[in-house]
Amino acid sequence: MIELHRNGQRLAIAGELTIYHAAEVHAALVPLYAETELDIDLSGVSEFDTSGVQVLLLAKREMAQAGHALRLSGHSQAVLDVFALLELGGLFGDPQLLPAGGAPA
Repeated sequence: MIELHRNGQRLAIAGELTIYHAAEVHAALVPLYAETELDIDLSGVSEFDTSGVQVLLLAKREMAQAGHALRLSGHSQAVLDVFALLELGGLFGDPQLLPAGGAPA
């Protein structure tokens, strides 16, 4: 299950950002590409896979092509793990706060 909560220019994603919900999240993001800036809070993402990565990469590309800013914040451990595995940490250009235990495994 996935939950999307919007508050102004901030969209919080909670639940599984996986192949099973990628189309749903993508459909929710498309109308937001017209925003001049958008912050996606990933702190509630419990599961994350390459389909979730593709959704975020597409959002980043579409916002950039429109000259708008996309920020990712609150990276959950699931997101940090996949970003580390795929070496994507710097690609999005957003600060990723590591948990107190250090770098993701």
